[in-house]
Amino acid sequence: MAMGREAKPRLACEITAQHVIAARARSDAGALEVHTVRRLEPDVVRPSLAPGNVSNSNALAQSVAGALSAVGGRKRDIVAIIPDAAVRVLLMDFDTLPDKAAEAEPIIRFRLRKSIPFDAEQAALSFQSYRKPEGVKVLAAVTPREVRDEYESVFRSSGYEPGYLVPSTLAALHGLDADRPTLLVKVDGSFISVAIADRNELVFYRMLDVVPGRSGATIADEVYPSVVFFEDNYTAKIERILLAATSNVEELRQALQEQTGLHVEMLDAGSEAGDSLSGDGLPLSALAGVAGVLTH
Repeated sequence: MAMGREAKPRLACEITAQHVIAARARSDAGALEVHTVRRLEPDVVRPSLAPGNVSNSNALAQSVAGALSAVGGRKRDIVAIIPDAAVRVLLMDFDTLPDKAAEAEPIIRFRLRKSIPFDAEQAALSFQSYRKPEGVKVLAAVTPREVRDEYESVFRSSGYEPGYLVPSTLAALHGLDADRPTLLVKVDGSFISVAIADRNELVFYRMLDVVPGRSGATIADEVYPSVVFFEDNYTAKIERILLAATSNVEELRQALQEQTGLHVEMLDAGSEAGDSLSGDGLPLSALAGVAGVLTH
């Protein structure tokens, strides 16, 4: 479910609750060459950890096929990005862990049994381990197999092969330079992902379920305890804040600035965005996921 070390496809497609976003990387993978966006009707995608994420598979498949055919040429292998709310991301600590993934996986699944609200043994799991002087840290992404199959079947019915399946915030973090404590706040509909990275390693991740229509100030109030938790437990201060959102952007940015005293930057693809084929008017932060997995 996460990025591997093999040669990456040049195509990526992200499904959100509101949009399908597709992009193609330049041959040197230094930037996006072209991208396009398709808007979805309400409730076509309802991200969650329960089966039934895709309520209208035909409509979604048509949007995916249309977006990818516009940018893709003849290539069929893609990086597929799915909503954060459809995946549980966990950071875990182990005293020891086998080096071989096949031997480590049962141990990780056993630990997950008490941390996720679905069957850990049957779930789709991807993980990365990092050896530290104090033990082994594991970044795991896990989702019910039925939920994974829903998204993968949409891509396959559209004629594309999702060789990699990545949750949205991890895709955006893939392209983030976080050599100092960096907070990323990513808003997707009624869900907010709060991620903190330091020395280019994810050290904190939390999903917030926020009632739609809440003000930017209210959302900032929901985010702030994560900042306090990090600073209390890691004896370090957040030095950079990045925001990715498509609505209430300025209000939320101002509220976060007032709470933290830090300048809040928009996370976007910048010069890496390439040409738009759709004139969609979305902020460049909407491209952070496809740019992250394709250009880094």
